[in-house]
Amino acid sequence: MKSIILREIKSFFGSPIGYLVIAVFLISNGLYLWVFEGDFNILNTGYADLTPFFTLAPWILIFLIPAVTMRSFSDERKQGTLELLLTKPLSIWEIVNGKFLGSFFLIILAIIPTFIYVQVISSLGLPEGNIDMGSTIGSYFGLLFLIASYSAIGIFTSTLSENQIVAFIIAVFLCFLFYFGFEGIASLIPEQSNIISAFGMQDHFKSMSRGVIDTRDVIYFLSISVLFLSFTVYQLKSFKA
Repeated sequence: MKSIILREIKSFFGSPIGYLVIAVFLISNGLYLWVFEGDFNILNTGYADLTPFFTLAPWILIFLIPAVTMRSFSDERKQGTLELLLTKPLSIWEIVNGKFLGSFFLIILAIIPTFIYVQVISSLGLPEGNIDMGSTIGSYFGLLFLIASYSAIGIFTSTLSENQIVAFIIAVFLCFLFYFGFEGIASLIPEQSNIISAFGMQDHFKSMSRGVIDTRDVIYFLSISVLFLSFTVYQLKSFKA
């Protein structure tokens, strides 16, 4: 599996994709959080916290992660190398996990530079250092689990078509559905809103953003990740058969 992870990471940084993903994420967040006027501008909120960042990041990642994962298996199918990959002395789970972790690590590299935001916000607080570290750390943990879920969805959709654009569109739709769709449905059925919202990522992400790591939220995100990785394994087994 290690060879697959290294192969994925090398392919990302052997082309402009890896650098482009990191640049787009950081520049998009930087412009909305510090430059553009609007609800996401931290300097205009009057509060020393990173809530605007953790509100904006999931939406940017809805498009960015599918752009990373869309080539995982669709490119292998298009190039005719999928059959060769499946004949390697690795289990299908090891291949899928290798692809998944390669994409996951790339997005983590894009997240790491945002730690500087914490230092900047802390220095801008009155008094200096007046920042809710509990909610900030919880939000970062929530973002990690969200990235894992988005990546698992993207890896799965890359097995559905040889066309990377099709895989990208399906992944964006599914990520949007799981992050925002259930909240939208819940607003239409108020009497069942709590139950319906619990099926969506946004409800669990917001819960972790309060600084409390609830096992229910962790189990939810892990379940989504394992579910879509299982779908990926099932799809690949159908190709191997």
